[in-house]
Amino acid sequence: MRAVLALMLGLGCAMAVEAEPRAECRQALALGLDVSGSVDAREYRLQLDGLAKALTDPVVRAAFLQGPSVPVRLMVFEWSGLTDQRKLIGWQDITSATQLDRIATTLNTTTDRRTGDQPTALAAAMVYGAQEALAQECWHPVLDISGDGPGNRGAHPGDLTADSLGTVVINGLVIGPENRANTTKNLRNVRTLEEHYRDYVIRGAGAFIETALDYEDFARAMRRKLLREISPPALSWQGPAQRVQ
Repeated sequence: MRAVLALMLGLGCAMAVEAEPRAECRQALALGLDVSGSVDAREYRLQLDGLAKALTDPVVRAAFLQGPSVPVRLMVFEWSGLTDQRKLIGWQDITSATQLDRIATTLNTTTDRRTGDQPTALAAAMVYGAQEALAQECWHPVLDISGDGPGNRGAHPGDLTADSLGTVVINGLVIGPENRANTTKNLRNVRTLEEHYRDYVIRGAGAFIETALDYEDFARAMRRKLLREISPPALSWQGPAQRVQ
């Protein structure tokens, strides 16, 4: 009887291990771009073109294409007001250089930006991006959110909890006002904005901030950021350990 019971328990454990789902993507990476009212038409263009340039950089491309059996799953969205989040690039597994070229072309040719006096609902963008990344069920959900100012509408980012953000790692790309052509910005606020992102926005193991001096510097900062996010050894190609129920 004991032998039969032991066999049944052994089979139950084996079935539990086999039932544990294995993700087909090593990372879900949601890229959120600030298109609020403080971003003028020229800065909007520099932001999209800068991301396109970073995604087609040879070193970034090579990092994306490592481990093709468990690719990075990528999505790009714009954010501004409380309910103003729009996908520019829907979720897709990055398995070829041609895919990255197509994404870059889409970004370079996007011209239908929403106009109007859009507020900066940073917390709402964080929740949207985090939930999108979690829904992909990849090994490593990441939200990469860019911005040139603190939130001015809705919840404060520091008040967000795991109930709305889950286990997503949130990294930040702070865009500073090096060029004073846009008078809504103040050069003295660069460090303050970095501190705001560090204290209230980024979270999770290994979360970090990159800083662009201004939108002209966006491509360079985004390249650094992508390489840090998607390159080994931060990720293990073996995925998470199987749990035995």
